Amino acid sequence: MASLKEIKGRIASVKSTQKITSAMKMVASAKLRKAQYQIENFLPYETRLMEILNSFLSSETDFQSVLSEKREVKRIAIVVLSSNSSLCGAFNSNMNRLLTDLLNRYPDLEETDVTIYPVGKKIEETVLKMDSRFQIQGSYIPLMDKPNFEGAREIADRLIADFISGKIDRVELIYNHFKTTAVQVPTVECFLPIELEKTQKQVASPVWVDYIVEPDKKTILESLIPKSLRTKIYAVLLDSAAAEQAARMVAMQIATDNAQEILEDLTIQFNKQRQQTITSELLDIIGGSEALK
Repeated sequence: MASLKEIKGRIASVKSTQKITSAMKMVASAKLRKAQYQIENFLPYETRLMEILNSFLSSETDFQSVLSEKREVKRIAIVVLSSNSSLCGAFNSNMNRLLTDLLNRYPDLEETDVTIYPVGKKIEETVLKMDSRFQIQGSYIPLMDKPNFEGAREIADRLIADFISGKIDRVELIYNHFKTTAVQVPTVECFLPIELEKTQKQVASPVWVDYIVEPDKKTILESLIPKSLRTKIYAVLLDSAAAEQAARMVAMQIATDNAQEILEDLTIQFNKQRQQTITSELLDIIGGSEALK
């Protein structure tokens, strides 16, 4: 059985760990509020842009774009987002699993036909460790700590250019969608080609808006679609950043609660051990006094 000194050491160690996890929870909570604030500020712009795009597409039923062209998938690009640090539960392992599952959907593709855009330190490390010849495009570690539109634009423009030139036939997004603080949904979503037919059937808004445009709607659409794709990448970055902080906050809360349970068990063990030691000493004293009689 452990001595009182050893139990005291364990209690001090657990208390120290509990302070760290509690502090990390508070930091994650503050970062989550900041991420939610960014999403709330960006959402009206994204919503309005999509309303305009949908309205134009609904009125131009014969509009076709090279970005909506469906081809046989011979080359694929995957944008996968993770965190830059650990201690966020299953946040990163879910991304690794979804990436593996997605790659298994294309068994006929050679490894050189798969281009991966790793956004986040953890997924970048995972991809680099893979025993494969996947084409890895760039390093976007800073984007997860500080999501910004310029970084999102860079990724989107490269994907659009490669899709138009025929270097890739399909683009997939893998990220954690922030649903609630306790729920982050691992998501796989097609980025390119876009589905114009599905969009044209959607109702843009309860009130029909007849826009006056120059030079014409098709020209505006050719400009709006790439803009909406850049917006999508930025929205996914913000979404994933919020999901990461939510996952870390929950993980640190669970760790803090577990530390409290361990402390309670150690305290009971300490009290029992101390009581046993006191009882043993009393018996020794009583035994000695009896021997002196």
